[in-house]
Amino acid sequence: MSRLNHSTKSILLPLAVVVALIALWTAVWASGAFHESAFPSPVAVLRGFGTEFGSGRLINDLITSLFRVSVGFGLAVLLGIPLGLWMGQKLAARMAFLPIINFFRNLSPLAWMPFAILWFGVGDASAIFLIFLSAFFPVILATMAAVANIPTVYFRVAQNYGINGLERLTQVTLPAILPQVITTLRVTAGLSWLVVVAAEMIAGRDGLGFAVMDSRNGLRTDLLVVEMIVIGLIGVVLDRLLVQLTKIESVRWGYER
Repeated sequence: MSRLNHSTKSILLPLAVVVALIALWTAVWASGAFHESAFPSPVAVLRGFGTEFGSGRLINDLITSLFRVSVGFGLAVLLGIPLGLWMGQKLAARMAFLPIINFFRNLSPLAWMPFAILWFGVGDASAIFLIFLSAFFPVILATMAAVANIPTVYFRVAQNYGINGLERLTQVTLPAILPQVITTLRVTAGLSWLVVVAAEMIAGRDGLGFAVMDSRNGLRTDLLVVEMIVIGLIGVVLDRLLVQLTKIESVRWGYER
């Protein structure tokens, strides 16, 4: 029963906050504090959803942005985790590459925007490149730190049981580092989603970021808020999907220690 109550509260409490915010939004707008051209009413935004879904533009822009994030973020994970595993096990590699990786990690991906446009033009490739940069270096560092901090007793026990090579990687190293890596993936996925929207706003011809700028230029504040709501909701959904990784049996113990 207590679990059911907790589950119900986790739905009802955020819903109550959303309803309260909409009520406050309606009251402020009805008071005349904002003109329709400065900030739209909830009714206008609701009509904007109907317009965007009816034209099919919102769906197309959403698919475009999700495709770019999926490819850029996926490449960063596929390349960053193996490199982090290697560096985590090799002290010489950490000493050699850590300063330059830290340098690029602290460099804003959007600083690469002029080069991305020069090298790849305006479109998918430049956005994917920027998303890749935003996630690649944090994933390497998180994986490397997680591997380097694994207690040596784990490997001694594995050696006593004859666990070596690939078996040690899958049964000892990965289960030990996955909690920290998954937390990093959640952070970098959110960052990647922010970067794709920013990239599309600056140098895009489609996608949610471009739609935001197009609505602003057309003085359609109702559509602008529609796109802002969708961007925020998709960010939450992406995070919730990655949270599901923490429920894997071999990972869950790391959160319960």
